[in-house]
Amino acid sequence: MIRQFIFSVFTLVFLVSCGNKKKSNDDIYIADASGAINNVSVVIENDLWDGSVGDAVRSVLTKPIYGLPQDEPTFTINQIPPSVFTGFVTKNRTVLKIETGKEASINILDNVYAKPQKVIVVSGITKQEIIDLINQNETKIIDVFHNMELKERSRQMAKSPHSFESIEEKLGLTLKFSSIYRIAKETDNFFWIRKDITTGTTNLLLYELPYDAIKRNDSVVNQIIAIRDSIGKQYIEGPVEGSYLATENAYTPFHGETILDNKPALETKGIWDVKNAFMGGPFINYAIEDKVNKRWVVVEGFAFAPSVEKRNYVLELESIIKSIRIK
Repeated sequence: MIRQFIFSVFTLVFLVSCGNKKKSNDDIYIADASGAINNVSVVIENDLWDGSVGDAVRSVLTKPIYGLPQDEPTFTINQIPPSVFTGFVTKNRTVLKIETGKEASINILDNVYAKPQKVIVVSGITKQEIIDLINQNETKIIDVFHNMELKERSRQMAKSPHSFESIEEKLGLTLKFSSIYRIAKETDNFFWIRKDITTGTTNLLLYELPYDAIKRNDSVVNQIIAIRDSIGKQYIEGPVEGSYLATENAYTPFHGETILDNKPALETKGIWDVKNAFMGGPFINYAIEDKVNKRWVVVEGFAFAPSVEKRNYVLELESIIKSIRIK
């Protein structure tokens, strides 16, 4: 009897506690997001897609990426009519929805149909209102989707992380990348890290410079190019005698300023080549101003992938670079 009484009391307490428990967002099951890297689902009526609104969407999402040897779109897009946007189709990580007959607005939503997911909803009464919103928010739309893909690629690589302790020991920094990468060359303050791919390699360069090596003036781009060419000549030899990694002079590099690991950084994108050899491809270079340690930390990614698209390789390198943490 005592045992039955205790069991009855326990059951009653359990049922009461469950009944009093408030339902939270965590109780609602949301499926995992899916989809290929850099692939955006565009939910829009067929007639809008075939007209000026579709043209505006395509001009933003498929504009060529600067810094690649051949034109490649920023994103690959799949148009989906709202009537069939159900079930598995809604699980893509990045979704752009176009809605008519509503007040003009642009809203960025998280995890609507899956997680992690970014859904951008552009609404308007008229077609022109929608077109204007798309054009006015071009940079925001691209950045939201691009940052989502950077996080996804980083998450994928985290499944098999590298264990190169010497990077932290020698340079006082950490980077997140997968164990498929290998160290091709290493000194006290320089690392060349690379991964074999089907048609070539993806590569990372890590090194430090004295604080006075780069001066912020009108020639800062030329300084960075001169430094990377000297590093290439010293450490990255080509396939024939006298060849080395350098910068393609015929292609004007992109230069800007950004923030990495809460530190000012100089961003340079362009085309590399190998002097005296027929090799080339895209590079992204970040010179990070490490004031605490009175130095510049340079981290660069470059891809060698002849005859294939390079967009996703560059995105992987960028996701690695942006994982940097400096002690």
